Amino acid sequence: MFSDELRKISWDATTEFINSRTSRDVEAALAKGHLSMEDFMALVSPAAAPYLEQMARLSHRYTLERFGKTISMYIPLYVSNACTNSCVYCGFNHNNPLERVTLTLDQVKAECEAIRRLGPFENLLIVSGEFPTLNGVDYLEKVLKVCRPYFNNLTIEVMPMRTESYSRLVDSGLNGVVCFQETYHEANYRNYHPKGMKSIFDWRLNGFDRMGMAGVHKIGMGVLIGLEDWRTDLTMLAYHLRYLRKNYWRTRYSVNFPRLCPAEGGYEPKVVMNDRELAQVTFAFRIFDHDVDISYSTRENPDFRANMMKLGVTSMSAGSKTEPGGYYSTPDALEQFEVSDPRSPQAVVSDIRRLGYEAVWKDWDKIFD
Repeated sequence: MFSDELRKISWDATTEFINSRTSRDVEAALAKGHLSMEDFMALVSPAAAPYLEQMARLSHRYTLERFGKTISMYIPLYVSNACTNSCVYCGFNHNNPLERVTLTLDQVKAECEAIRRLGPFENLLIVSGEFPTLNGVDYLEKVLKVCRPYFNNLTIEVMPMRTESYSRLVDSGLNGVVCFQETYHEANYRNYHPKGMKSIFDWRLNGFDRMGMAGVHKIGMGVLIGLEDWRTDLTMLAYHLRYLRKNYWRTRYSVNFPRLCPAEGGYEPKVVMNDRELAQVTFAFRIFDHDVDISYSTRENPDFRANMMKLGVTSMSAGSKTEPGGYYSTPDALEQFEVSDPRSPQAVVSDIRRLGYEAVWKDWDKIFD
């Protein structure tokens, strides 16, 4: 399990190593075709900031080689904001006084039909708070079966599960799982997640192993930018990605770097990542792993998403609603976070084409399940 590997890596020593990198280390990393972990740390270090344009060119080259001029489109469907956790930064925090909504299967069907009217989406991300008795594996299995006739590629972003539960959902049409570790800083993790199953660091961390064991086709990973030092957190993410590639090599992987957005509760991030730093991290991951899917959600603003589309990003959401039933059933429910790109899918696709790229709506078919 990755928890055993992570405990061999010192957070403080890693932070010190990153901050000690020099321009010579950055130049050496950029000259290599395949990066070591030490090379990755050089590319996310402060010393790499003056090399942003060189990193962008290299990232652009590798992205074209592996993905061509394409952007994969997806859309989230929030099915429940019921949650037993008390994450201090999240609008779905159990302690927040809000109306809890868990969609019925008829409402899920209505949401699917509303999404299909927005555009020819085939990649659906099903999102739920963590409340096992309301939106656990039994509920999710039924949701997958309702959604399957409408979409060829179904991914979930829900509570971590047992290997057997992931296998069961794969048999019910599941293609992918997205899970954010939030932070790899074990000592501080509990401060952000004081209650609920999410407070158990190892249970969440080793969930990715359980996904791999269950044969999940694609695993999405990330940390929440704003909780801890982002350079060190993302280095731990890179360690984790390399570990998973080695142990579950049949699985595809994606990474995402969500920056904290305004949410119910008013949590203020501990650190702030600016756009240049987010670009640096995006380039570093592309140079580190040429094949990983790099995803940007509607948390990011339209101009920044358009610029990064040509330099390393390979998938984007569009037209997103971050409240349960937001497309049709309960549009006034509380959002999990505030979106920064409110454009319609048609407007997003128009900009993609204007830049000489092609929006890909379908990259997986249910016939392969």
